[in-house]
Amino acid sequence: MVEQVITYSIIQKSKLESAHRLDAEYYQPEYLELEKRIYSTSAYKLWGNIEGRFITGPFGSEFGVENYTSETQYRYIRGKDVKEFFLLNNDNVYIPEKDYERLKKYSLRESDILVSVVGTLGNAAIADSSVVPAIFSCKSTVFRTNSINPYYFIAYLNSIYGYKLLVRSVRGAVQTGLNIDDLKSLPVFIPSQKEQESIASLVLNAKQELNKSKLLYYQAEDLLLEKLGLNNFKPEEELSYIVNLSDVKSAHRADSEYFQPKYEKIFNFIKIPICQLGELIKFLNHAKQPPYVDNGKIPIITQKHLGRAFLNLEFINDSGTKFTSNEWIKKYPLYKLKLGDVLYYSVGAYIGKTNIVLEDLNATAASFITIIRPKEELNPIYLIVVLNSVIGKLQSEKWQSATAQQYIYPKDIKNFKIPIFHQSTQQKIADLVQQSHQARKKAKELLEKAKKEVEEFIEGKKHQR
Repeated sequence: MVEQVITYSIIQKSKLESAHRLDAEYYQPEYLELEKRIYSTSAYKLWGNIEGRFITGPFGSEFGVENYTSETQYRYIRGKDVKEFFLLNNDNVYIPEKDYERLKKYSLRESDILVSVVGTLGNAAIADSSVVPAIFSCKSTVFRTNSINPYYFIAYLNSIYGYKLLVRSVRGAVQTGLNIDDLKSLPVFIPSQKEQESIASLVLNAKQELNKSKLLYYQAEDLLLEKLGLNNFKPEEELSYIVNLSDVKSAHRADSEYFQPKYEKIFNFIKIPICQLGELIKFLNHAKQPPYVDNGKIPIITQKHLGRAFLNLEFINDSGTKFTSNEWIKKYPLYKLKLGDVLYYSVGAYIGKTNIVLEDLNATAASFITIIRPKEELNPIYLIVVLNSVIGKLQSEKWQSATAQQYIYPKDIKNFKIPIFHQSTQQKIADLVQQSHQARKKAKELLEKAKKEVEEFIEGKKHQR
């Protein structure tokens, strides 16, 4: 029998009236303690009393997703793009110029703060120069100010105080959300200008490390394409082509897209040995779907955890992550993720997105992720660069099933053609990716340090200067 500990708070009637909230969740002891610590500093303002402007996003009916385009520079920031500290930048969508001009009052400026107010609630990110020009959606509210250092403010909003007291204010049962009054009622700790700048510098240095990480990964991909002679290769659709009946029978495919010549033309440029992936692996299969277990200890990696090349491990602890049990992973040890495992997304819009496990994880993966474990002659880090490059993307397009729900089977992934360099060249490419990973890791450490310093100032563990 599990003994339950009951927690409760005694609230004065006057406080209930001033907060305009009667739900018990709002008055959890944890929230009250966080609030008490901020109030005890005397160095705070309610968000609504900080000079600045709140801007809500346009109604969903003002722009339809069917109007996305790849031919402009005008980005559309969706709710799912708003993550901790910074906007995601690996799955961008864009809108036509005429829609941008029509919705220009919702355009972002550098240093705008975005808070997710529908869907995954309470995420806070800052817009930088790489984001604009852009329009944000109704899933976010923007705050624009010159009266508080925005890079300090984003650290506060992502600290335990800012985040938990924002989530505390969530309203609704089925469709939850945050409104502007909820944001305005958030107490914001405001240290001295010098301390704001000190914490802001950690966030800015983290951003530099993230930019460095992206640049190093691009260098790895450029080196691969340069070595293969594919720098200037552009796949082009052909309107008509002839296919032998024998090829149709051997492929067991009759859909014309599968036989597009562009899928094979790319290999005419490659002058080094090419092997089928199936010859280069020890294991390749869809992950076995684990059962979801309340209070489970084994995180289940899904599409949301996949980044450009590395897992977004910071998302493992958020509310959307599912867990399974230690007992399940002991029963199916083959599906416990290992260092060097290559994770290939096998279904839907993100087919072909490939990541590598570079951390010692006690985790497994959902069934729509294929686990690939290469043999020694194939560097797993080199493999992810190949699969994420034009070589991998074209083969992912070719082999996906010709049905409404796009899918790639393990038997087809084994048919992928992989150019094989000497180990030294594979290692040069892998070294750049490793450096990229280290820069990204350093960025995460700096952001954690920024949050911790905010929390230590509030708790009196660091003294303001």
